[in-house]
Amino acid sequence: MNDDALVFKALADPTRRLLLDRLFERDGRTLTELESAFEMTRFGVMKHLRLLEDAGLVVARKSGRVKLHYLNPVPIRLIHDRWIDKYTEPHVSALAELKKELENER
Repeated sequence: MNDDALVFKALADPTRRLLLDRLFERDGRTLTELESAFEMTRFGVMKHLRLLEDAGLVVARKSGRVKLHYLNPVPIRLIHDRWIDKYTEPHVSALAELKKELENER
């Protein structure tokens, strides 16, 4: 599976998106902190985190006895640049031109 497919697969699940949201709110969380938001087993949260790590969206680092999880937004940005940005740019430019034209008519 290529990198884009892993990222899309990881983002497809609402639990994994919520995990990413929690890391966005505050980076460097332990598994215990992350699992407190879910009604699932610790093992279930670990499976989701593993998939996020495989996609490169989460990076885990040992700090003493604990393992801290950090958000890596780069894969999401690469998806944005490849699949979203190129399709929105012409529309945004057209809207900016329309705005300028409408404001000059007054």
